[in-house]
Amino acid sequence: MKKVLKVISNKYFIATFLFVLWTVFFDQNDWITLQQRQKELNSVKDNIKYLNTEIARMNTERNDLLTNPNKLEQYARENYRMKHEGEDVYVIER
Repeated sequence: MKKVLKVISNKYFIATFLFVLWTVFFDQNDWITLQQRQKELNSVKDNIKYLNTEIARMNTERNDLLTNPNKLEQYARENYRMKHEGEDVYVIER
């Protein structure tokens, strides 16, 4: 017990303990803040992956529209409700 008390009352032990306590809980870059930032970083990385796949899909769709007239006609009919002369268009909303 006396030896433990001697170690705990050592000025280097106290300084190290206070330093660790300060950096874990009270510092600007404490452990909790670092965990939150890591979570946010992972979320942003997932968002970047999603947006890159969307960009690739949109580029493929754009190339199809520019090169394939059937796709262009299909796109115009679906999104702009265009029709040929003498056709009727029925819009069904869900």
